[in-house]
Amino acid sequence: MPLRTRAEIYGKEAAALLQEVSLYPGIRREQMHGLHPGKETTVHNLLAHLERQGRIAEAEDGGFYPYGECPRAPDSGMVRAVWVLLDFLDRVEFHLPGDFPVKIVFFSGGEMYEVVHAAEGQEALVSYAMGRNKEDGSRRIVLVDGPGQIPLLDFPGIIGFCTVDSAGDVSYYKKG
Repeated sequence: MPLRTRAEIYGKEAAALLQEVSLYPGIRREQMHGLHPGKETTVHNLLAHLERQGRIAEAEDGGFYPYGECPRAPDSGMVRAVWVLLDFLDRVEFHLPGDFPVKIVFFSGGEMYEVVHAAEGQEALVSYAMGRNKEDGSRRIVLVDGPGQIPLLDFPGIIGFCTVDSAGDVSYYKKG
């Protein structure tokens, strides 16, 4: 039986981490651990390896970005949307980033879900943008900065609202 090289053993995992950093710029180390449960040590080592190779960079805010793409102000909506994704991960079949104001799209049980970020002060803009997509059948989880925004948001497909605190704890709300 031929011996496998380190690159053969960890190549797929490293490629997956690099892809996740590219898909979700600003993703935190704890979130990467959540996407790869039980492989925390491997994730930690591979992130360090990718940094040494110059493929990714860890910013001052603790988020990982593709090399050369560290922003001045990270997209906190994306980072918080990844925490929401992690809440559903055991049932997620596939996930990818979305287009404004959708941060993440994921499929679960044959249904499409969108994590929509409505930043404080952008409620009318987000409602308008999402109201234009009336018949796409998406189930929408609306990530808000605070529960006071909930009455200001109205568009098709909303199944609930949520907030995410600085520790990554997600709280869910229903309109009503």
